[in-house]
Order: sequence, then C-alpha cells, then structure tokens
Amino acid sequence: MYVGLTYDLRSDYLAAGFGEEETAEFDRADTVDAIEAALNVLGHTTDRIGHVHALVRRLARGDRWDLVFNIAEGLQGVAREAQVPAVLEAYQIACTFSDPLVCALSLDKATAKRVLRDLGVPTAPFFVAACEADLERGDLPYPLFVKPLAEGTAKGIDGQSRVERPERLGPVVRRIWREFHQPALVETFLPGREFTVGITGTGGRAEAVATLEIILRASAEPHSYTYINKERCEELCDFALAPPDWARQAEELALAAWRGLGCRDAGRVDLRADADGRLHVLELNPLPGLHPTHSDLPMLCTAAGVPYVELIRRIVASASERIRPPDPRVLRLAAQSRPGVAAAAASGRPSW
Repeated sequence: MYVGLTYDLRSDYLAAGFGEEETAEFDRADTVDAIEAALNVLGHTTDRIGHVHALVRRLARGDRWDLVFNIAEGLQGVAREAQVPAVLEAYQIACTFSDPLVCALSLDKATAKRVLRDLGVPTAPFFVAACEADLERGDLPYPLFVKPLAEGTAKGIDGQSRVERPERLGPVVRRIWREFHQPALVETFLPGREFTVGITGTGGRAEAVATLEIILRASAEPHSYTYINKERCEELCDFALAPPDWARQAEELALAAWRGLGCRDAGRVDLRADADGRLHVLELNPLPGLHPTHSDLPMLCTAAGVPYVELIRRIVASASERIRPPDPRVLRLAAQSRPGVAAAAASGRPSW
C-alpha cells in the first residue's frame, strides 16, 4: 500500500519557541524513522506528510494515500488528537487508530470517566474544577489527586499532584489553570499498584498483549508515574510483567473499557488499585507513543515477545479493514476546490 505518515515532530515545535513540557507528547525523529522502516519492511511505500497543516496543504493539492499512519497529537484544544482523523474522514481516507469521536472523548478525561462509569467499569470518584466555586463543591475524602483535564504524557503531574489537606487543593488546581489554561480533574487518590495494559485490535477482535506493572524506584518522584518519572523512566522506574492474577483483572477491565469506548487498532489502558486492592481504570490512550524503546506500548510488546515490526503490522492490518472505495460524489465535491481537476471528477475518475 501507499501509506502516508502524519506526526508532530518535537524538534519543530521546540525550534518555534514552544517549551519542553508543552511538546512532551510530540515525537522524536527516530520514532518516525522506526515506523517508516517497519512499514517498508512490511512492503509498503511510505510518504512523510507531517502535521495537520501539512496534511491540509497536501489534500488541497490533490495528494491521496491508501492509508495514513497517524501519530499526530495536535497542539491545542481538547479535540486536538481528533484533528487529523477528522480531516481524513472528510476525504474518505482511512487512518490508523481511533476515530475523531474517540480521540476527543478519551482526551477529555472527565467525559471518558463518565462513560466508563456508565459502562460499569470502575474508575475513581472525581469532580472537575473549572472555577473557584468548583473548589467549594467538591466533597471527596482526602487524599486527592489533581491533574489537567485534557493532557497526556503525564503533563502537569508532579510530586505536588497528591493533595493531602484542603488548604493545598486551591494552589495545586490554580497551577493547572495558570499553566495549562484548562480545568483540573480532581479525583480520589488510589494508593495501590499501578499497571498499564497494551491492546491491539478493534472491537471483538481486540486482545490484550500484556500487562506491565510500573514500579517507582527510590530516586523517583513519589506516589505516581509523574511527568518527570515518565520522561526519565529508564533511570527512575522499573517495569515488570504483572503477576497472573493481577494481569487477568487488569486485562478484563482494560478490554471492557477499550471496547466500550470504541477504541481501534492499538493503544493502552492505565489502571491503579485502591486501598483494598480493587483495580480502577485511570485513563485510556488510543493514540499511543511508538518509540521502539521509550514508549510504553512497544515496551509492553517487547516484554511479551512481540517484535516492533509485528506491532506495526497488527496496527496496519486492523486499520486496513476500514479502507473503502471513495464515493464519487465526494470526489466531485473535493474537486470543486482544486482548479484543473473538475473535469476528471465529473467523469468519475479520481485525479490522483
């Protein structure tokens, strides 16, 4: 197949003046290199597109692909991870990973938790703090845990995110408002063991690859998988395949959440136990990092004996099931904005 690659390179945004934490979700060049190399090994021809603005320019020019391998996170807005899938959906081009609705839903952690709760999947009690009045309405017992409503890569999570006393809640929440310009998610702190489940596939064919336990070393920031702990995971954390009894529980919940929200192709579900050892879903990541040695999903696959090329193959195979012939009526609509191709569209022949 002819496969386009969409992505946000961290180096591009750093060069434009964005900060380290602002760009934490974006990819390093060697991640794109690794994905492209794996696709080439699998026999696909690749085309590097880049971020959503580059994609829009290419589509307007008339470029098309059989499939787009999308890892673009987007820069701003609670629906930023949905931007590339939404654009491609408008042009009837299949892409890897979840659809625009699921991408937006999962990034808004409170909305995702409400859906999980409705599905009967356990998740920690919470409230959203968007203004000062919300701080007075919360009635959860301490300790609490505070993080941005719509960030990934543990952005905004540090050693202060666990709040032990009411007088500390306001300062921690206000830091989220000030630095991330979005509401804070405040939830009951879960003090137990933490796991992440890797999943490949869609719907009834989705399966858990493995479950890793995240174990903080003595030198790590305390209590959770913080931004610093995640960025420096090689030196601050240990990762071990979960014991069978924990893995069974984690994978059952993870698959229920994955299928319930409608996630596709591959990703992760993060879970943590409460004081009584009951697992709760923390969040879902339907657009996972894919650095071969630094990102959690490839690390999970390596621990389970699944090579990186096989992971990419599974993602492409799942996404390929959604490839459909384009509707000629949509081709005609698209051609109206591209001078010189209207005649081809009117004849029913694609111009690419």
